[in-house]
Amino acid sequence: MSVPIPLAEKLRPNSLDEFIGQSHLKSRLRALIKSKRPQSLLFFGPPGCGKSTLALLLAKAWNKKYIRLSAPEIGLAGLRKKIEGIDVLILDEIHRFSKAQQDFFLPLLEVGEITLLATTTENPSFSVTRQLLSRLHVLKLASLTLEELLTLAQKGTKYLNLKISPDSLELLVSLSNGDARTLLNLLEYISNLEEEELRPENLKTHLPEIVIRGDRQGDAHYELISALIKSIRGSDPDAALYYLACLLEGGEDPRFICRRLILSASEDVGLADPMALPLAVSCQHAVEFVGMPEGFIPLAETVVYLALAPKSNSTYAAYLNAQKEVRLNGPKPVPLHLRNPSTKLQKQWGYGHGYKYPHAYPGSYIEQEYLPQELKNKQFYFPKTEGMENRLNLWLKSKKKTSPKVKK
Repeated sequence: MSVPIPLAEKLRPNSLDEFIGQSHLKSRLRALIKSKRPQSLLFFGPPGCGKSTLALLLAKAWNKKYIRLSAPEIGLAGLRKKIEGIDVLILDEIHRFSKAQQDFFLPLLEVGEITLLATTTENPSFSVTRQLLSRLHVLKLASLTLEELLTLAQKGTKYLNLKISPDSLELLVSLSNGDARTLLNLLEYISNLEEEELRPENLKTHLPEIVIRGDRQGDAHYELISALIKSIRGSDPDAALYYLACLLEGGEDPRFICRRLILSASEDVGLADPMALPLAVSCQHAVEFVGMPEGFIPLAETVVYLALAPKSNSTYAAYLNAQKEVRLNGPKPVPLHLRNPSTKLQKQWGYGHGYKYPHAYPGSYIEQEYLPQELKNKQFYFPKTEGMENRLNLWLKSKKKTSPKVKK
């Protein structure tokens, strides 16, 4: 059974003259096409701006044996096999490769064994290693303008033999957010609608909900990550794993997920299980090291651990309490006995006078005042009794009971 070819693929240009957009790069691209020695490039720009198309045009113009692969779908073992005997590798979404995976290309590019044409939607300064960047020429692409999208839309309607009013076409262009692929997908989506349904006032009701919300990667992106974190907070590992799978299968950057898991480990688990935070940080390192698609393994482990861990948001709430005090009343002077007497004059002023060094006392604890005088006995942190937090606070309570009081 043959798979239908998307309209975006059918209309992919065969030459630079047919390519719509990126006029600021046309002269440089023509020079690259004429060059006798192909150069490794990194195409950086938003989705649907023509990165892969330009890479394909260059590879074909150089008349070299090439292959196109997607980083999220292949590991290094598969990559090694695929590029045997290949002159040019077109690699989409190179930012999805870990630093260790990106290092694989360094010796190949150094000796000219392969020409790499990579694409990324992420800022290469942060998503591509310095060593690899030094071997690539970066071409920055921009979203298509309204005029360029209209030109493309007219080309699409002609191919589909679709009769649609200029107002409806402009509506589709505005909803595509500068993304040529989204625009062509929308045209294909509406190509079977009745004439009455294609009118501007009716068209919106027939478009996919995700498009109407202006949410190709927007609302759904945040709704899924919100659902993941709330499932962790609610101690539901099954729901958490489901939303993790939704995010990863939808192409979400795993580093974004790692950042949110680190925050959840601190905000939602907190002192109830202090090992949650180092586990989440280790997950980030593991994902960076092994890359995708195998990175789902440490991510799944961390998500389940956080969901099963006891929960406490006491430190998160405590900081907000302290923040509120500072913002309302400003910072108060540090008590003199807590200030370091760096000079003789500061000693005369009383800096450090009366400070009790806790390690000099039994149990490394001595009760004394640390807050400014105006905030004496003020409480920001209200402990909870879940998991390890209860043990930590029982330790402090026992020290306060047995500690000698500091005489004023």
